[in-house]
Amino acid sequence: MADLLIGQTLTFAGDALAGGPEAARHSARGGVLVEGGRIAAVGEADDLRRAHPQARVTDYGRGLISAGFIDAHVHYPQTAMIASWGKRLIDWLNLYTFPEEMRFADPAYAAEIAGRYFDLVLSCGTTSVASYCTIHPESVEAFFTAAADRGMRVWGGKTCMDRNAPAGLCDTAQSAYDDSRQLLERWHGRGRASYVITPRFSPTSTPAQLDALGTLWREHPEVLMQTHLSEQLDEIAWVRSLYPDARDYLDTYEAHGLLGPGALFGHAIHLEPREIDRIAEVGASVIHCPTSNMFIGSGLFRARALSDRGLRIGLATDTGGGSSFSMLRTMAAAYEVGQLAGTALHPAALWWLATAGSAATLGAGDRIGRLAPGLEADLVVIDLASTPAIAQRSARADDLWGALFPTIMMGDDRAIRDVWVGGRQVARR
Repeated sequence: MADLLIGQTLTFAGDALAGGPEAARHSARGGVLVEGGRIAAVGEADDLRRAHPQARVTDYGRGLISAGFIDAHVHYPQTAMIASWGKRLIDWLNLYTFPEEMRFADPAYAAEIAGRYFDLVLSCGTTSVASYCTIHPESVEAFFTAAADRGMRVWGGKTCMDRNAPAGLCDTAQSAYDDSRQLLERWHGRGRASYVITPRFSPTSTPAQLDALGTLWREHPEVLMQTHLSEQLDEIAWVRSLYPDARDYLDTYEAHGLLGPGALFGHAIHLEPREIDRIAEVGASVIHCPTSNMFIGSGLFRARALSDRGLRIGLATDTGGGSSFSMLRTMAAAYEVGQLAGTALHPAALWWLATAGSAATLGAGDRIGRLAPGLEADLVVIDLASTPAIAQRSARADDLWGALFPTIMMGDDRAIRDVWVGGRQVARR
């Protein structure tokens, strides 16, 4: 039986970061027809009820129906150590991240954290993620298995490191290639799983390992490649010392075949002009991680300026460098970073980044991220009056954006009224 969801609806016909709120499509009393795991129709509620009288109706009243949130850069193995105090990037990795990631050699522990992670993000309205795992194949198996159990569309890959990390977290150029290829062949395209080739970042990979992963990407251009780029100034100086012949940080990837349309570069705060031009030229993507950038003191990502230069941009929590699992909190942080950078982002741009924008960076804009017939039915329903503080502010709004912005800035998991994954209701309050 088809399901008809009724409430306010919000989707996008274009890039709201570049085009503004005119790219959004809102109905005050709309509907989404879900059938066979996909969106069968979107329109006005009364029209859809007349056209589909046998559909099972869920009426959310003034609840806002949207595509589910898409988190384009996370480290699910860092779930248990989120909000660890007081370090910048390199010290933070050594003190917190690496010791925790060593535990993922244990399949039972990996499965426990993977399940916990997905339950946490679903409760926050996130229906898809792109995650780094650890060097252990067990961590990748746990990630994809837990996602499949919940019917989620996800991207993930074995994190590869062969230097500047503890011995228990180092592989080799050959084992990185072999493990990644085996996992890719096992999981990519299986159900809603997609594999991502994943060098952590240039400082923890030798040129030989980057070469090996570049070779694997040439052999499998259908998958994505994710890594980190220009997060902190001391990191950039470290890269310069390790790769003295590189033109810039981006060149450490480009020289080894790791730059192309399916490349995802996390952070990308301190980019050189050449790097911006090359990323735009090849159609790669950069992923904005605002809570992480503020938590670790990395700097201000200039979303508007990079968009104007033609870069494709996604949005991410960067769990657990980021201090929240919530894409609402991440949107709020993106607004605050924009203010500090001199360009405030409109609520339409923030919502687009968390849905259709992130879907585009993952090459999945034809499958998820919008309310449109034929797309997969991953949906979130937002309560725009989830707390007394939000309710009293939203009640004074003159339009959708005035009603939605208080939830962006002050909302949390209480604002998530319902979540649908693959056409199945999974987290109703």
